[in-house]
Amino acid sequence: MHKTFMENLRKDMVENQLRQRGITDDHVLDAMGTIPRHLFVNEDLQNEAYMDGPLPIGFGQTISQPYIVAYMTEILKLEQQHSVLEVGTGCGYQAAVLSSLAQKVISLERIKELALSSRKQLQELGFANVDVINANGWNGYQKGAPYDRIIVTAGAKKVPEALIDQLANSGIMVIPVGKIMFSQTLRIISKDNNGNVIKKKSLPVRFVRLVNK
Repeated sequence: MHKTFMENLRKDMVENQLRQRGITDDHVLDAMGTIPRHLFVNEDLQNEAYMDGPLPIGFGQTISQPYIVAYMTEILKLEQQHSVLEVGTGCGYQAAVLSSLAQKVISLERIKELALSSRKQLQELGFANVDVINANGWNGYQKGAPYDRIIVTAGAKKVPEALIDQLANSGIMVIPVGKIMFSQTLRIISKDNNGNVIKKKSLPVRFVRLVNK
């Protein structure tokens, strides 16, 4: 009964929060319609996991609103051969979505407890192509660079140069940027085939701060 209840909530989330708001990538919709979001939050919040908003996951961090997860993922235009760097693992839900759509995901989380718990959960749920690393993401992760795609799930005062450097030619990065905490704009940063950087602005968003030390 509980499994069917959660499946119905997940289906409703996809139809009413994602598809009706303009998310059209069937791969993204399928991933979010399959991945059990409720297993990435505390048990007492599981019935709220498919609601239209973020939820606390401890340590002053949150799991992002489903629409924002879908929107940022769709921007990346992921293909199965892509390598992805995620900055800010949190509970691991966004990493699970990326895992379903890309070849390899390296996800950085500065809070050790969250890195350990998300790594364990992702492994238990079978997302074998994700490496969760306990590290500050401001400087990216040079060892795995360059990355076809980069996604940052915390608000930066400015775009870290290291992340631009680690983005492959023809790559796409999405990152919330703003000087005020919880008041940012999504930036879409891409490189052409020659490595020229193109920057665009997108939605206003609210993310916890990306710490740069």
